[in-house]
Amino acid sequence: MTSEQTGLTHLSASGEANMVDVGDKPATTREATAEGMIVMAPETLALILAGDAKKGDVLGTARIAGIMAAKRTHELIPLCHPLALSKVSVDLRPDETLPGVVVTATARVTGPTGVEMEALTAVSVACLTVYDMTKAVDRGMRIEGVRLLAKSGGRSGDFRAEG
Repeated sequence: MTSEQTGLTHLSASGEANMVDVGDKPATTREATAEGMIVMAPETLALILAGDAKKGDVLGTARIAGIMAAKRTHELIPLCHPLALSKVSVDLRPDETLPGVVVTATARVTGPTGVEMEALTAVSVACLTVYDMTKAVDRGMRIEGVRLLAKSGGRSGDFRAEG
C-alpha cells in the first residue's frame, strides 16, 4: 500500500517507512498539548507530597525529565525531525481522587512540522520518572491515558480532543 492509499505520510510510494520531506513546507507556529497520569497507592502520593521519597524531589525531577525528553524526541522516535523547540512546559498536578499525578505537557515550535510527538514524549517520560523514583515503595503504579489534548498550526489545522 502506498501513502496515497493509506493516508500515512511516513510511507514511500512503494510502502516503505521513510522520513517525510518538510523542506518545502512553510514555517508556522505550531503547538501541541498532551496529558497522561500515573495512578498509585494513596500512601505513595502522600510520600511524594511530603517530599520524603528517598530519591529526592519526585515532581521537580519528573518535570525536568519531561522537558529534556521533549527536546530529544527525534532521538527516540525513528522518523521524527529534530526541532528547535521554542517552548516546553510540563505540569504535574497531584490528584488525591485518582490517587496519583496528572501530567500535562505543551510544546511549541515555529517550523515546518508539528510537535505532537514532543508533547506526548514529555508526558510519557515524566510519568516514567515518577514511577522510577517511587517504584521501591509501589511497583503497582499504572501509567494511563496518555493522549493528545490539542494541537494548532500546520496544514491539517487545529485539533481538540473530546472529553
